[in-house]
Amino acid sequence: MEKENKNQGNIKGGLDRRSFIAKTSMAAIGTMGAAGIISSCSRGTAKKKIELPVLLTKAPDGKPLKAGLIGCGGRGTGAAVNFLDAGPNLQITALGDVFRDKLDQCRKQLKTERNVEIPEEKCFIGFDSYEKVIDSGVDVVLLCTPPVFRPIHVEAAINAGKHVFMEKPIAVDPVGARKVMVAVKRAQEKGLCMISGTIRRVQKDFMETWRRVANGEIGDIVSAHITRNGGALWVIKRQPGWTDMEYMLRNWANFCWTSGDHIVEQFIHEIDVMNWYVGKTPVKAIGWGGRQRRITGDQYDFFSIEYLYDNGMHTHCAARQINGCSNITEQFIVGTKGFANAKGTLYNLKGEEIWKYPYPEEGSTDETWKVTDPYVQEHINLVTGIRTGNTVNDGEAQVNSTLITIMGRMSAYTGKDVTWDEVMNSDLSLGPKVYEFGPVPGIPEVPPVIGV
Repeated sequence: MEKENKNQGNIKGGLDRRSFIAKTSMAAIGTMGAAGIISSCSRGTAKKKIELPVLLTKAPDGKPLKAGLIGCGGRGTGAAVNFLDAGPNLQITALGDVFRDKLDQCRKQLKTERNVEIPEEKCFIGFDSYEKVIDSGVDVVLLCTPPVFRPIHVEAAINAGKHVFMEKPIAVDPVGARKVMVAVKRAQEKGLCMISGTIRRVQKDFMETWRRVANGEIGDIVSAHITRNGGALWVIKRQPGWTDMEYMLRNWANFCWTSGDHIVEQFIHEIDVMNWYVGKTPVKAIGWGGRQRRITGDQYDFFSIEYLYDNGMHTHCAARQINGCSNITEQFIVGTKGFANAKGTLYNLKGEEIWKYPYPEEGSTDETWKVTDPYVQEHINLVTGIRTGNTVNDGEAQVNSTLITIMGRMSAYTGKDVTWDEVMNSDLSLGPKVYEFGPVPGIPEVPPVIGV
């Protein structure tokens, strides 16, 4: 496969592509910690209906679980609070970040919001801070740095025998994704729990809609239309005295090598829903995109990706980050008898609503249809898996979804069709080979090069 752009490394990695093909519905079950809710049918027998387990609103009590946070920005601090809110006897005992001010801000917020004090000897700064957090006596690590670091952090955590929460996406390139997949398999062998930040699969409204679609209420799936159009993300302007590395890490959401571009870093939520419902891996991506409005970084403003499957099915995924435009985030799944808004509505082919998720009225004490904050629910599932011994691991599904977004980005950047096999065998590795403060050669602040 030709280089995606000129700012690439050359790290090789190999893993049989079949290892990546997640059984999407089974990955969803693993996330919820309830094996066996899907019954396969044998020849001549009726297919059994899929039922969902009851989601706990709090994890069960147990001995204290100590968690260390790696990556103390806004999402990392939020994940630490979400972990504390997931159940009783949960502690944050160590923090790690490259930047002292980020760690101090997180430390202050934990004290203010949850009266949690992290002693100075459990606060670690630098590119090796992840190793020190992992070695600090924690049971769980929360991985919330910019995505480029996720593969080495996941690998280190699993090798050390720690349970893992890993924010999405799990990599920015195929080489990193392969590294995470190896760690996922090792975690399964060790009986370690892994939960990822693709939140839709733990939302009751999305889950119940998926169950109904999986049970055939809109017929066989024939297509999907997935959209996430919103405004531009935050921008950090370069300050005097900052090296290339400091600037790029502080402004990480705007550089491809640190974030994967917004198709990978943010749009993965919606594409993961498509993968969950469709249950198949596309064989090809036909993509395009462009950049008109961004004032910093090297990413695109918009993407439009057509995914082609082995049965001839096409799905379309579009994402945009430009201020002042009409915005929409929707996941429409099309079947032979109707279509679904994955968040909670089914329609027949005439466009008539045939089912809607019964959200409880404000003030209702009925918990049946209440949707727990998914950012907390994923930690409830993680802690429940650890304390009950019913291991949960949704890593394979997130690796799969990350690779599909990367395939779309590669196609858009190069202007060429990109196949699944090409992605699986790609040696594409983004970013510098050494992480240290100073110059970052070969990665100018310009859009990616189109073509080769």
